[in-house]
Amino acid sequence: MTIFTRRALVKGSTAGAAAAALTGPALFEWAKAWAQAAPWKPERNAQLSLLRWKYFVQSEDDAFVKLIDAFTKATGVRVTISRESYEDVQPKASVAANTGAGQDMFWGLYSLPHLFPQKCLDVTDVADYLGRKYGSWVASAQSYGMSGRKWITIPVCYSGNMLNYRIEASKKAGFAKFPESTDAFLEYAKAMKRNNTPGGFALGHASGDGNAWVHWCLWAHGGNAVDKNDKVIINSAETEKALNYARQLYENMIPGTASWNDASNNKAFLAGEISWTDNGISIYVAAKNDSSKTEIAKDMDHAVWPIGPAGKPTELHLMYPMLAMTYTKYPQACKALMAFMLEADQFNKWLEAAQGYLTHCLNAYDKNPVWTADPKTTIFGEAGKRTLTAGGLGSVGEKAAAAIADFVVLDMFASFCTGREDAKGAIKIAERQAQRLYR
Repeated sequence: MTIFTRRALVKGSTAGAAAAALTGPALFEWAKAWAQAAPWKPERNAQLSLLRWKYFVQSEDDAFVKLIDAFTKATGVRVTISRESYEDVQPKASVAANTGAGQDMFWGLYSLPHLFPQKCLDVTDVADYLGRKYGSWVASAQSYGMSGRKWITIPVCYSGNMLNYRIEASKKAGFAKFPESTDAFLEYAKAMKRNNTPGGFALGHASGDGNAWVHWCLWAHGGNAVDKNDKVIINSAETEKALNYARQLYENMIPGTASWNDASNNKAFLAGEISWTDNGISIYVAAKNDSSKTEIAKDMDHAVWPIGPAGKPTELHLMYPMLAMTYTKYPQACKALMAFMLEADQFNKWLEAAQGYLTHCLNAYDKNPVWTADPKTTIFGEAGKRTLTAGGLGSVGEKAAAAIADFVVLDMFASFCTGREDAKGAIKIAERQAQRLYR
């Protein structure tokens, strides 16, 4: 049996030591030593309840359960895990914040903690500890994590939302590689439709896939919901250009995308109904793990988002922040769990188990071999550094959190693309909604 001493643990593992990441009994032994050395001592008889987003990659959730089990055995803190869809985590967390009752911890999406920053436990000590130990936080994670000068959440990970496409269908349409500009991408969509291999982006209330592509499109054309001072500027010529471009894409998509949620494009791609979409790596992982879909896995790849008139990357990748409520009876236990989750000795193994679906927020994890073992996963490791935040040019605060939770930008695109509103009408509705939020 490997023996872990307090002194050895404090000297620390490095995030690059993924090959030595622990499993089974060794993980439990390490966890016990970690609990003895950690500055956060769970309260006596502490029990925690955690609500997280429902997993898309089974092996990720399996690894998550194992690390929670190790934490429980090392600290005696029992953790009850509940799972809900992206869309359901936010309203349940909001109700809990307003009533002062509910789960101790929530693991949600984008700017969730900023909907109720005063109700989130101050976890600055945890963020500082992890940042010092693991090469500092990427810039976007700092923006998501902090409210003023304190950290109100721990940014656990991102999920890279990249372009998923079929290789052979793209070649037959005349594209040896995925388009790198918005103009070329539009021609690609047209060519793919002509060849009866269309694609599609979600225009329903898809918190991940829908928000990702419409914000990319808005920003790629120089549009923004607000400026750096949080002044609403969505009513602009650039926004109208983005809408007109999006409608041309929509006209070359498979029918029905206006009602798609975050699972719809996965199903359509794996069923062979579409040949391009935006998604995390879960489509690829599902295809690899299903013997009837292995040909899809071989014949698909991923690409970063095309560059538009703005002349630079304008991507929005999913951020998964974890928060603890101020009403919890066990704040030290909450902090201990947050810190434990991101320690290299088990976080490396968790990253690998996620097979590219989770992307780190701490720079030291760039060295995890999951990003080089399979070339089709490599670009997902860049998500944290490539992404803008849900606030765009503006702040990542309560207002930005409310705007994305209310689908202000997504509904603007959907109403125009489907013909419910003309461009000026769709923009005016979004402008009024944004002005109410950014008062």
